[in-house]
Amino acid sequence: MAYLDLTQRDINVLEKIKDPEYDPALAIQVDPTLPKDPHIADPELYQSISQRERNIILSIQNIEIQNAKTKTAPSDEVLEGYRKAVTSFDQLIEECPQYASARNNRAQALRRLYGDAILIWDAPSLPQALLQTVDDAERVRVGKVLLGDLDRAISLLTPTTRHSRLSPQVAKTLSMAHTQRAAIYLMTSKLMLTKSILIDGERPEVKWSKIEFEEHASADFAMGGRYGNEIAKGLAVSTNPTARLCGQMVREAMKKEYGPEISP
Repeated sequence: MAYLDLTQRDINVLEKIKDPEYDPALAIQVDPTLPKDPHIADPELYQSISQRERNIILSIQNIEIQNAKTKTAPSDEVLEGYRKAVTSFDQLIEECPQYASARNNRAQALRRLYGDAILIWDAPSLPQALLQTVDDAERVRVGKVLLGDLDRAISLLTPTTRHSRLSPQVAKTLSMAHTQRAAIYLMTSKLMLTKSILIDGERPEVKWSKIEFEEHASADFAMGGRYGNEIAKGLAVSTNPTARLCGQMVREAMKKEYGPEISP
């Protein structure tokens, strides 16, 4: 296998292929000295809120551990455990509506319950979803809450200036929120060929085409990658037709330059 040293310019070009909006001058700057949440300046208050959140997450992890041990279909106990976790997140968000991390984690719990095909009418059964049968009204309600949580988490934490610094906690939450939303959009785009969407009429997605879902998924994966998720960065390319084409062209050019064994 061939090895080569890439210049910073080469790296920037490859990053641009993965993320068309990439600008090396505006790379995310993570600063651990910053407050862990920009909307909760009091360290003691943050500690109290985040501890409540960790306790909820721990309860979910324990549920998953027990479920993995049984190696059977999810039991009523598992479903009830997740529902209790979502209710606990409901209470935390009601008390602390500016705490974006709780919204991101509630969305993750809802995705585990309902799956990424939540926006699709008569969606096929997916292994990820604990609930395999969901009526239309519940699907619309949950889809609205789930997307609303991710939208709000992103809007709460996205920097307002181009050169803002972020705490590690903020970068992680933004990365997860963008990646989660991308996963839902991507699944929706894949199923729209044979199924109809079922989305609350107030959501902008209700008017989107298959291509628009795919484009938004790619953009969100790119943002997830920009905030630190390398898997999301790779998925941004695979879901972006232009990026795929550019990637193929660059690979062919580099093979000609460095030999057939190169695999950028």
